[in-house]
Amino acid sequence: MVKNEVEKFDESIIRDRIYSIRGYQVMLDSDLAELYGVETKVLNQAVKRNIERFPSEFCFLLKYSEVPELRSQIVTSNKAKISLKTQMMPTKKGGRRNIPFVFTQEGVAMLSAVLKSDIAVKMSIKIMKAFIAMRKFIQANGQIFKRLDRVEVKLLENDQKFDKVFDALESKDRIPEQGIFFEGQVFDAYKFVSDLFRSAEKAIVIVDNYVDDTVLVHLTKLKKGVQVKIVTKSISDQFRLDLKKFGDQYFTIEVKETKDIHDRFIIIDGEIVYQFGASLKDLGRKLFGFTKMDKAGLKLLDKIK
Repeated sequence: MVKNEVEKFDESIIRDRIYSIRGYQVMLDSDLAELYGVETKVLNQAVKRNIERFPSEFCFLLKYSEVPELRSQIVTSNKAKISLKTQMMPTKKGGRRNIPFVFTQEGVAMLSAVLKSDIAVKMSIKIMKAFIAMRKFIQANGQIFKRLDRVEVKLLENDQKFDKVFDALESKDRIPEQGIFFEGQVFDAYKFVSDLFRSAEKAIVIVDNYVDDTVLVHLTKLKKGVQVKIVTKSISDQFRLDLKKFGDQYFTIEVKETKDIHDRFIIIDGEIVYQFGASLKDLGRKLFGFTKMDKAGLKLLDKIK
């Protein structure tokens, strides 16, 4: 039953429900409720009960002034236009009722955690893939989009050219600042960390109490000259041997042992810090989150030193 409910929404249907507001790619609460198989009010109630999990970059209330901008993007579904218009009808007191919430990619991921249903988890994975596909297409065709208005962008997607163009494009995603990887997303998590390592220009510090030889695979992708330091609780004889063999072929890695750090971090060029809910060796094996910590790199480096 769950499988059938999820499969009836293919990626193209989901993509058509992703819009651009305030520089974010977002989805309406009503569209997400339909995908998750719940009422819109049930979805929003779940969010309100867990509001601490939904900062403004995860979800926000649409302003009435933003409705024309959103409506201009909804060019393929009369039903969607009518639904949005109904949501924004004035009340007798002159206010607006049922102003919709919109959710970013990170907010969609968090929704699956608070709704706690098999459909929500499975559908969130499909929605994540649709967000990624949309972002790849937009970024790879940025120059073209500067010459198109929002209606033309939507028509381009619905001209059945999207998939042909997208399949031929090489991924050039920006590195996300926060998100969640679900159990089984081994490759997606692996690719994310590899992209993060590739972004380093000068140095990387890896703070992980359970680091092993799997991290060395990522380090082979570094740019030439990038210095690496690993901070971990203890170094086994096997890992010490792995480090030596790696150094013989590539470059020497500085390693520091300490028992004063619990969480996992990757520090890029001394100023960009990502905090991880899982060790690098366990990426994708269980659900975990990650987040970028602005302006925290230098402070953390000082503590490590």
